[in-house]
Amino acid sequence: MIWNATMEQGSRSQIEELQLTRLRKVVERTYHNVPSYRAKMQAKGVKPEDIRTLADISKLPFTTKQDMRDAYPYGMLAVPMKQIVRVHCSSGTTGRPTVVAYTRNDLGVWAEVLARTLVAGGLTDSSIFQVAVNYGLFTGGLGFHYAAELVGASVVPISGGNTARQVMLMKDFGTTAMIITPSYSLHLAETMREMGVKPEDTALQSIFCGAETWSDSMHDQVEETYGVKAFDVYGLSEIIGPGVACECSAHDGLHIQEDHFYTEIIDPESGEVLPDGAKGEVVITTLTKEGLPMIRYRTRDLSALRRERCACGRTQTRMDRVLGRSDDMLIIRGVNVFPSQVEDVLLSLGETTPHYQLLVEREGSLDKLTVLVEKANGLVDGSPEAVRAAEHRVQERMKAATGLSPLVRLVPPKTIERSEGKARRVIDKRAM
Repeated sequence: MIWNATMEQGSRSQIEELQLTRLRKVVERTYHNVPSYRAKMQAKGVKPEDIRTLADISKLPFTTKQDMRDAYPYGMLAVPMKQIVRVHCSSGTTGRPTVVAYTRNDLGVWAEVLARTLVAGGLTDSSIFQVAVNYGLFTGGLGFHYAAELVGASVVPISGGNTARQVMLMKDFGTTAMIITPSYSLHLAETMREMGVKPEDTALQSIFCGAETWSDSMHDQVEETYGVKAFDVYGLSEIIGPGVACECSAHDGLHIQEDHFYTEIIDPESGEVLPDGAKGEVVITTLTKEGLPMIRYRTRDLSALRRERCACGRTQTRMDRVLGRSDDMLIIRGVNVFPSQVEDVLLSLGETTPHYQLLVEREGSLDKLTVLVEKANGLVDGSPEAVRAAEHRVQERMKAATGLSPLVRLVPPKTIERSEGKARRVIDKRAM
């Protein structure tokens, strides 16, 4: 199903013509209304009138999360504060939070792109949609709530956590679709089993997952656990929140809402723009956001772009599932490792659960990686010899996949802390 055929199935020339018109307007607006942008453009010798083609976007400076922290709280607004009707922000656990602000029109854009997302995953005005991600300063809950209402679905706004109640309401209210983080979806499934509730006892038809990087293997695990289709939702608070790109029924990449977001892939080191198909860092420019426009925002997410028409009929550029984040990459003894690589290995063997943590420590001058993962199937009550053999198999598979031989420890079920939001996959003790 398609929510907005004009924008989701337009020709490449139509899409790019609209993008250029909107790009020139947003550059003009930020240059005149945001002093920090104007200073950065002047430092590069760029003026709004220099943007004549889409390729000219490469002349513009990048924006980073540090720029937003430096401008805390409202230094990057492009409109007067009286036009801002809502403010969200990050948790700020590593310093000042990044503040994002919305005009009334911005909230309309957000609901629109998320409505496209939900409809791509089968949501209709007959659906009962359970919101199992947090409301409040986090951009997830409210965004999905208003988008589902725009589609006409009935919304169950339970928010994150309260897992046993999630199961009860899912069953009693006849929930047909839900938004949840991938890791919390598996915790929810555990609780369902403990309560004697099977997926087939519910009316669930689809699951939307976002807010975390998750591997193809984790995607398959969620689908197998619930017996329904799972849909990847991509977004960032700094850009608008979830809804920047979404997976469709073809499950062949995520469709970027190109009438609102212009996306590039760059080399993370040099900043040079890479061709379609090349893996690199995702950079996004907002084309319609009024309150807090972003010019060439460096997301740190790693992916690649493809422009061929999708089997679902959409013509939008697609991005591959995010491989990981450049700032989440672990460098262990000179080897680059992403948590998603570890996740793929663990789920491919079938002897462990998706619940794991990576512990990074320093012994003397050398780094040490320990993979803690819960046992599954026959290993739960297996002999010490069987467990050690399984640990060795995981270690060998890890070596083949990453070139690294970590210490692997299979631990009893429920040993790894469960998350009701974003899972904490990495504990890095090197800086302690």
